[in-house]
Amino acid sequence: MPQQSFHFHKKVTIKKEVNLAYLLSLPVDYEESENKSYPLVLFLHGRGERGDNLNLVKAHGPAKLAEKKEFPFILISPQCPIEIPRYSTWPVYTDELIALVDDIIERYRVDEKRVYVTGLSMGGYGTWDIAKKYPEKFAAAAPICGGGSTKDIERLKNIPVWAFHGAKDDVVLIEESKEMVEALRAVGGNVKFTIYPNANHDSWTETYNNPEFYTWLLSQKKE
Repeated sequence: MPQQSFHFHKKVTIKKEVNLAYLLSLPVDYEESENKSYPLVLFLHGRGERGDNLNLVKAHGPAKLAEKKEFPFILISPQCPIEIPRYSTWPVYTDELIALVDDIIERYRVDEKRVYVTGLSMGGYGTWDIAKKYPEKFAAAAPICGGGSTKDIERLKNIPVWAFHGAKDDVVLIEESKEMVEALRAVGGNVKFTIYPNANHDSWTETYNNPEFYTWLLSQKKE
């Protein structure tokens, strides 16, 4: 049975001190395969899982599935703090997230050509944002029921993106994803868009339970 570890990570960089609590899940054969490197998946949770209780992070998505499912990749699931409730969202912590990813790469056997980001709702916004700001870091991005600014969308032109949204979503309207997808397509981006015709806001359960999602994600690799 796979197990997750609880971590409170503190990293000092030139510009700032970074404090992020996170869940870490390693492949079951990690300790046995000393010469093997593994893909790394960064999972960004939704708005309801912010705070200082790491158990909240396991409410949905890969962080939840990792308790029962054996993933063939290193999974890191940080928790967004609530400092100023209205503005405490993933885009505020983009630099901290990258610092955390870099630290995991330094301390674990990560295949740096296979680093991915995915997230749902607020984490979907965060996925678009972090992949756009740091396209050199990720081999693919999978935002779910998110959105964001189309400014500088051309930075994502060479990053495979698979976006997901429920057609009946009344929390984050589907137009949010459509705008991002259309903007990326307009600059020649490599983007797929799956719409669940009967889904409301929860378009993540079907996505993260679909083996084809992981096959696609893990097949992407930096040149």
